[in-house]
Amino acid sequence: MDAQRAIAELGVLIYPGAQMAAVHGLTDLFAVANRIATDYQAAQLPLLRVSHWQVDGDQSPRRIYDSYPAADEALVALLIPPSIGGFSEGQAPEGLLRWIRQQHAQGATLGGVCVGSILLAESGLLDGRSATTHWTSAKAFAERYPAIKLKADTPIVDDGDLITTAGLMAWSELGLRLVDRLLGPSIATGTARFLVVEHSDSASECGSNFSPILSHGDASILKVQHWLQSTGATDVSLTTMAERAGLEERTFLRRFRGATGLKPTEYCQHLRVGKAREMLEFTNGTIDHIAWTVGYQDPSAFRATFKKITGLAPSDYRTRFGVTPSAAVTRP
Repeated sequence: MDAQRAIAELGVLIYPGAQMAAVHGLTDLFAVANRIATDYQAAQLPLLRVSHWQVDGDQSPRRIYDSYPAADEALVALLIPPSIGGFSEGQAPEGLLRWIRQQHAQGATLGGVCVGSILLAESGLLDGRSATTHWTSAKAFAERYPAIKLKADTPIVDDGDLITTAGLMAWSELGLRLVDRLLGPSIATGTARFLVVEHSDSASECGSNFSPILSHGDASILKVQHWLQSTGATDVSLTTMAERAGLEERTFLRRFRGATGLKPTEYCQHLRVGKAREMLEFTNGTIDHIAWTVGYQDPSAFRATFKKITGLAPSDYRTRFGVTPSAAVTRP
């Protein structure tokens, strides 16, 4: 069966001081997910291939491990584990940062765990975006990277193509998020149950959080997707998106749908609702304010769209899954 399945490669970065428990834990987590997918006899789902990438000086990282023999593929995701010893700003080799930016430009989702988010910040990819990091690094992080919208009291910020987490042990939730995207919420839930680790109930009960397809290979459409993620799709039009892609509108519509599986309007709706879900889970803002923040002038239209996508009214979603900001991060 494995030989007939498509392959989705997930890279794990090994840098000086990286927590090897997270490196091996992620490798095992994806192996469990593969086994559960096989038990489901889900031949249509991809096989998760895990590769480890070693940082050597200022050179681009080199592949040192593959969990499954196959021809080299573009990375679907690159995960940066935490470091118990911490990671100092300004010490990242330029060759590594250049390689990280290259993986993102080729369509890989990037995930930083705890202080691993500092590497993403150093790359410049988080500028203008929302992110979180370990609470001990929050003050220095905010001072060094003022262009980043730091949400230090939010345990995970899933911004579609860039995911950051605040906890040292949050590599498991990051891994489960990717399993959810690639194999579906049922297999993610089964993986969490097998490993006896926590996983957000919102994904299994209301469908996965929005996970845009980024590895389609259409550079013009990917450019627009990255722009939409950075702006939140709060004030966009078909004309603006087509201009960003450098395409005529009809051509843009055809290629966008072919690459992402969604019309541009549907894509923007999913992106906005995804951000609204995060706000409903981790903030106490009013629903009307959240609607406005994610780009809806009409709160009624927001409520209708939110329910269509998640199956729940925003108020019911918050009642079921919301936590107060003070409870989102536990500190000594």
